[in-house]
Amino acid sequence: MPTCKITVLKRMFNPDLAEAYRRPDVHQGPCPLFEEGQEFIVRHLGERPSDFCDWAWNDFHKVLMSLMTGGDFSPWMKDGNMMIACCTDGVKPVVFKLERIDETR
Repeated sequence: MPTCKITVLKRMFNPDLAEAYRRPDVHQGPCPLFEEGQEFIVRHLGERPSDFCDWAWNDFHKVLMSLMTGGDFSPWMKDGNMMIACCTDGVKPVVFKLERIDETR
């Protein structure tokens, strides 16, 4: 089965939404679990990298499943072997690049 790489592209923070809706004692600022440029390798379909956010994993696991089973995202992406996805936290979303890779190159 193909290998996939997850790369953290961007961490964002919407302070206006945090101010309006979030409890003040909850973490403020971008997601503290990831850093831009951070990479994770997934070699087995159900294998979530250790210490990876459960919420983000559940948000894009279906994209990884598609990539690892030969799916092609070329109708939307310049490279059909990759997709851009994000977690659904509207206050502090994280954007990821998910790509099928050939580890022999």
